Amino acid sequence: MHKWLALIIGFQLLLWFASGALMAWLPIGEVRGEHLVDRARAEPLTAELARIDPAILARIAANGAEAITLRRVDGRLVAEVGNGDTARLFDLLSGQPVGPLDAAAAQRIANAAWTERPPAIAGIRPVRARSTEYRAALPAWRIGYADAENTAVYVAALTGRITAVRTGTWRLYDFFWGLHIMDWKDHEDFNTPWLFGFALGGLVIGLSGTLLLLARWPIRRRRAGV
Repeated sequence: MHKWLALIIGFQLLLWFASGALMAWLPIGEVRGEHLVDRARAEPLTAELARIDPAILARIAANGAEAITLRRVDGRLVAEVGNGDTARLFDLLSGQPVGPLDAAAAQRIANAAWTERPPAIAGIRPVRARSTEYRAALPAWRIGYADAENTAVYVAALTGRITAVRTGTWRLYDFFWGLHIMDWKDHEDFNTPWLFGFALGGLVIGLSGTLLLLARWPIRRRRAGV
């Protein structure tokens, strides 16, 4: 049993060790593209805030808001109502809802977040479904850049927030992460039966090997004494 399990599970054990070593070696900030794009960069609020009518804020808050964040998005003063994927934008001067951002606005937001001069645009496309590369708020825009990392910046269409930065380093990391947790499709579920079964098999290999060693050790010692 020990030998057969070692043959069956041994290759996956090598993948675990190799993928774990790679993920430990790559700086997580570089994986997330933080050296290229500052997701948290915000446009400063100015004295225009004094022009906001309190009645407009009250009307915005009446939309069942759990939280309101005052922001500037693509040069426009807005109130972000709610959190996460369900957040919406309202114009702070008119109180009217702000529709989904178009491709040009998403590109300006992505370009402004680069820590240095942004590279040339390789392509822009809408994102309406989650994928292996993107699993955040929808709908969104994917702004691809023609740099060495093939960087892609995702901007949520409803909030104007940068929800993901994907680089070649991130894609390599994510590939090995999928191998590590044995979720070869979505790369996010680490409760798969495959992972549990192979982890249990690895435990059995270790325990059976220890038992075999303990069982044979006295025999070898007596033979050495003879």
